[in-house]
This record gives sequence, structure tokens and C-alpha cells, in this order.
Amino acid sequence: MIMIQLDRLLLERRMSLTELSDRVGVTLANLSILKTGKARAVRFSTLDALCRELDCQPGDLIVQTPGPQPEDA
Repeated sequence: MIMIQLDRLLLERRMSLTELSDRVGVTLANLSILKTGKARAVRFSTLDALCRELDCQPGDLIVQTPGPQPEDA
């Protein structure tokens, strides 16, 4: 299963989801979808903006963990 570790990075950087939303120009609703693991895809431009504002690499944000795969994958 692919997971987005947005919670961990926000906590480490002492940044709120609202602040990140303002900085990257992505709606709070869309960031919440990423944060809760309900996203089906991520645009490279969004990933780039998140990495820029969180000062991280894509591999810091996206990880693969053992677990069930989505049924419609």
C-alpha cells in the first residue's frame, strides 16, 4: 500500500494543514484527502510544491507499507 506521510512531516515542521494549503495553492479539502490516505493520484506539480514547502524529497512524503491493496487496483 502506498501512503502519504503528510501528518509526520507537518508535525516535524510545526506547520498546520491550513498553512501548507496557503503556501502550495492546493485546497484544504484536497490536502485532507492526501492526509487521510483517500487520494487515488497525486499530480507531479502538487508533489513538487509539497516537497518545496516541506523541504523534503518525494521519498520522505510517499512510502510503501505492507498491507491490503485497494480492491479496484
